[in-house]
Amino acid sequence: MSSVFRTELAIRQTDPAGRRWLFVPYDQLSDALGPLAREAPEELGVVVVEAPAKGGRRPYHKQKLALVLANLRHFTLEQAARGVAVRHVVSPGGYADALTPLVRELGPLRMMEAAERELRADLEPLVTKGGLEVLPHEGWLTTEDDFERGAGASPPWRMDAFYRQVRKRTGILMEDGKPVGGKYSFDAENRKPWDGAPPAAIPPHFPLDPVKEEVLELVEGRFGDHPGALRPGDLPATREDAETLWGWARDACLPRFGPFEDAMSVQSRTLFHTRISGLLNLHRLTPRRVVGDVLEMDLPLASREGFLRQVLGWREFVRHVHRATDGFRKIPGWDPVPERDGGAAPSFLGADGPLPDAFWGTPSGLHCLDHVVEGVWEEGYGHHITRLMVLSNLATLLDVDPRAITDWFWVAYTDAYDWVVEPNVLAMGTFAVGELMTTKPYVSGTPYIRKMSDFCEGCVLDPDETCPISDLYWAFLERHRARLEKNRRLALPLASASRRDEARKASDVRVFEAVRERMGAGQAVTPEVVRSARRDPDG
Repeated sequence: MSSVFRTELAIRQTDPAGRRWLFVPYDQLSDALGPLAREAPEELGVVVVEAPAKGGRRPYHKQKLALVLANLRHFTLEQAARGVAVRHVVSPGGYADALTPLVRELGPLRMMEAAERELRADLEPLVTKGGLEVLPHEGWLTTEDDFERGAGASPPWRMDAFYRQVRKRTGILMEDGKPVGGKYSFDAENRKPWDGAPPAAIPPHFPLDPVKEEVLELVEGRFGDHPGALRPGDLPATREDAETLWGWARDACLPRFGPFEDAMSVQSRTLFHTRISGLLNLHRLTPRRVVGDVLEMDLPLASREGFLRQVLGWREFVRHVHRATDGFRKIPGWDPVPERDGGAAPSFLGADGPLPDAFWGTPSGLHCLDHVVEGVWEEGYGHHITRLMVLSNLATLLDVDPRAITDWFWVAYTDAYDWVVEPNVLAMGTFAVGELMTTKPYVSGTPYIRKMSDFCEGCVLDPDETCPISDLYWAFLERHRARLEKNRRLALPLASASRRDEARKASDVRVFEAVRERMGAGQAVTPEVVRSARRDPDG
């Protein structure tokens, strides 16, 4: 069977003789970085590898597989059209398996350092043997020196200190050595709920083309048993698609992003979030470019700073922490961290419960959870607050094994790679590494979700009467008091927990046990389940 992609590539191919060869991984799809940005196309060759075994290693969302593969193929065609020679390889094994025979044929290859630890580990034997020369990854905006000067040479590491260092060193949003607006972060001002006004931004759709159609057929045929829906119109893959998405983000999202960046709503999964993270992590849009564009825009300072803090601050910070700890395998002051299925499995609080079926789409009875999960499996997307304060929050309150929920995020989101998903979930989302890079567990009860969303309005569990999330919150604090009582940021919540009478504490435990048992059995939590658990069995 003929391939549209291979036919188009053959039409564009040029003479490969005398080229310097560069391996371009799946997440470095830019000719604005590295040798592709500086060296003459007619003197360069690129090696691109498709490894179906990597796609099948975990049950990745089908939309994620389509996003990566469609972008890889369109990038390949773009480079061939520029005059760059291309060797396209489909590997039955790993990436080193694909590159080893090419090294024998072409000589040593070059590559920018892999962002993912998993890929670095795969290629390490080839690097050690001299078959692969590793160049600095030019997609990052900060250096190891920035990290050590800002966050420190040893933990605990804090993003705000790192971010201040980067702002000072780069001069971004600085005037006369001081932050524009008098402070480095406007996060406290960016916490407004959204009531429907102004209207939420509506994401663009992207035209189908034969290359995308072939990728969609391939994913459905080869990975049809994977979870998640394929959404052909929501598949940005060409250079033009990337420009369309970024243009929409600048015009429709960023002017209103700041105040509502923590809001959640059943009316819109997007609100004013740019949805560029998938393309940013593939480098179809480069961080340097988006930061530069935002600095040139006329935006409210809270929106400008809020966006830059995510890209220049948090995104860079988490990759430094991930690298410094070898993906949380080596945490200073800890015993060796156990590893499971290719990932570190720390659990500072000792959580080890199974991941409820609700995360795979079985109704839980909690509308906030069910709505967010439904969106994830429909789109492979959800913004950072639904990830942190609904999904991670509930998993943490239920003592779900941190590695299990991390692996779920890794497969469920189109923008998830080890360097970003592990810090976001193991560290921030579940507090599995303690105070290594965050100051406290990010957990909350019903009031936060009720304040920042409209999820409670459609829930059978009344937020005033039968919602169990606050019960879970108080039970969590008591259950983990011994591990948390030295945390100064939890002094007030723990003091409040102490003032609850013994009957209420016992009720909280029963609700926790009932909810976890119910969800563990794949059954929905009902008002009667909560009422029954709250009743004193001896009363």
